[in-house]
Parts: sequence; structure tokens; C-alpha cells
Amino acid sequence: MDTNGTLRTALSVNVNKVALLRNSRHLGIPALTRAAQACLQAGAQGITVHPRPDQRHIRGHDVLDLGAVLQAWPDREYNIEGNPFHNLLDVAREVQSRGLPLHQLTFVPDGVGQFTSDHGWRFPDDGQRLRPVIEQAHALGVRVSLFMDAEPDQMAGARAVGADRVELYTEPYAAEYAAAHAAALPAEPGRPAVLQQLARFAAAAKAAQAVGLRVNAGHDLNRDNLTAFLQAVPGVCEVSIGHALIADALELGYQATVQAYLDAIRAAQN
Repeated sequence: MDTNGTLRTALSVNVNKVALLRNSRHLGIPALTRAAQACLQAGAQGITVHPRPDQRHIRGHDVLDLGAVLQAWPDREYNIEGNPFHNLLDVAREVQSRGLPLHQLTFVPDGVGQFTSDHGWRFPDDGQRLRPVIEQAHALGVRVSLFMDAEPDQMAGARAVGADRVELYTEPYAAEYAAAHAAALPAEPGRPAVLQQLARFAAAAKAAQAVGLRVNAGHDLNRDNLTAFLQAVPGVCEVSIGHALIADALELGYQATVQAYLDAIRAAQN
């Protein structure tokens, strides 16, 4: 924690899976706005959505409805993820045209029908086409985070095209942690594959920070593996967590679940 007791790593709750459940029927439940309010009341520092072109979960009105919720929480952040070459920038412009808050756009290189995010941008391959869309986001007054694999040599390229942050794609770490747990072996310390992943992510974070980028992280982080990750990886500004957190909330409720994730962050920082 900082000296004033503030968590150095913010928790942004991705509510996509709430929308996925709601969309299975035509009753409007569970409501995204109530889910977001419950998470914010429990102490989450932000809300994340990933509106895909096929609207399999988040839909256009959800983005606006959640923006209206965030208006009542001026100290919290709204993060919208997506592919900037699909619908993301149009979504951002619509949010801003309504006078709603928007703090961060996370650019993710997803295909239109992709099941879930599974890789980051590559440099120099993606540099030329990313630069203009980053400039467009900055013209809206919004910071840009690029979804990136944990490869130190890629971070300078992300900075060179104007990114403000990178979000490290954490599934490889989470998978090794889960494998260690399933095998009833110590996940940390002493599990070589887990420690190798943590070292890899720490090196990527340091490389990003060395070129002036701030670091976010997300994908398959959960209340079991989060503390070890934050203890090993320096200076993570934000973790964006959706699937695991919403799954936990089905059993524990939003209040207890968000508090459990905040406790995991605190445990890493104490």
C-alpha cells in the first residue's frame, strides 16, 4: 500500500460474463448496471467491458448504461477493450458524444469470431497500423493500453507507436499455476514452471517501465494466483478480472468476492 493506505494496484471488474448470462434469456436479468454498482460499492476501482462486433455479451446500450453508472463514481475508471480495427473507436466516440466518462481504451488484436483473447500485438508487424488509431484515441483524451504478450523485447515497439500502457496477457502464468495446484504441488515458491513464468512477466514489466510505459495485467487471474503474481511482478497499476471474479460472485456474492480480490492485492503489497 501507499503511505495513505491506497492500493497501488487497482481492481477493474470485467462484467462481460454477467451480460452473457443475461443474453441467454429475454428477461433483462441479471442486470449489468446492478452488477457494476455492487462491485463499485464493494471497493472495485473500475469497470471493464469488451464489446465484440457479434454482441455475444456486451451490447451497445450496455456500454452507455455502464458509462452512466460511472458518472456517479468520479473517482473510479471506465475501461473499454476491443479491436480498434473493428468497432472500438466508434464505441468510444459514442460514449464521449453522450458526455459519459471514459478513461482507458485497451486495444486487443482479436478476430471477429474469436472465443477469447489469446495473444498480444507484435512489433514491428503491427506498428504502422496501430499508430494512427492510438492517435485517434488520444484525440478523444483517452489513454491507450496495448494487450501484449510478456516479451521484454516487444515493449519498446509499443511505446514507439504512442501507447501509454501495456496489459500483460497472463494466461500462460495462470495455466502453470493451475497445473501446479491440480498436481498438489507447491505453486509458489519452488514450482519451476510457475517461477519461470513469474520471472518472464517481471522482466516484461521492467522492460515496459524502462521505456516509459505503465503496466496493467489480465486474463485468467483469480483470487488464488493473484497475490503471487503481484508479489513477483513490480509496479502493476491495474488488474482487469472478469471470468473468475464473476464465477466467484455466483457463490459468494459481489461484496464478498470483490473484497476477497482486494484482500489478495493487499496481501501482495503488505
